[in-house]
Amino acid sequence: MGSRVGVVIVAAGSSTRMEGVDKTFAPLHGRPLITHTLDRFEECSSVSEIVLVLAAGSLDYGRSLVHDRGYRKVSQVCAGGARRQDSVRAGLDALEPCRWVMVHDGARPGLDLSLLRRGIEAVAASPHGAAIAGVPVKDTIKVVDGNGLVTDTPPRETLWAAQTPQIFGYDLLRRAHAQFQGDATDDAMMVEALGCKVSVFPGSYENLKVTTPEDLAVMEAVLRGRG
Repeated sequence: MGSRVGVVIVAAGSSTRMEGVDKTFAPLHGRPLITHTLDRFEECSSVSEIVLVLAAGSLDYGRSLVHDRGYRKVSQVCAGGARRQDSVRAGLDALEPCRWVMVHDGARPGLDLSLLRRGIEAVAASPHGAAIAGVPVKDTIKVVDGNGLVTDTPPRETLWAAQTPQIFGYDLLRRAHAQFQGDATDDAMMVEALGCKVSVFPGSYENLKVTTPEDLAVMEAVLRGRG
């Protein structure tokens, strides 16, 4: 395995909040959104292999896009599953064994190479080989019950918004996926369930996940500002 870094890019969601637009291939700064995400990992010298996970109905288009843009590191384009964790598992199964696995949301095209470098440094220094990107929350957070009533106001200083990439040792992540029971909103949750400590490294407020048409407009402005 050496120091190989593999990447699983998950883009198999249903885009239910995008008003009928498939966010994976939505036009963004002149080309499909997913290409901006792929470009960053293709450019990262530490990355050896990329597996792109798409909805089953998008495989042909995704493969054509990978071919046309000449991505050398994308080894496979495979179909995802019903849940996010099923899609990540499919990507892991397609990935060659490596030292570190980066799992990234395809709908986060705003990352840059410095963020990836921070992540690799963080996971190498972490006690259990697990590190995730995150940013401190800016707003006061309220815990609300089913009746719309506030039940708690946790101290904002302790709260971070989790992002991707999330980076883990290959064997650790495979074990987490094999043993976790239930639904997980991210891979860190599954690794935490093993009793492992997960480190957080600074992400970026520009590394937002596109889930609504408004997010797409914000990301367009971000990329335009970068030229």
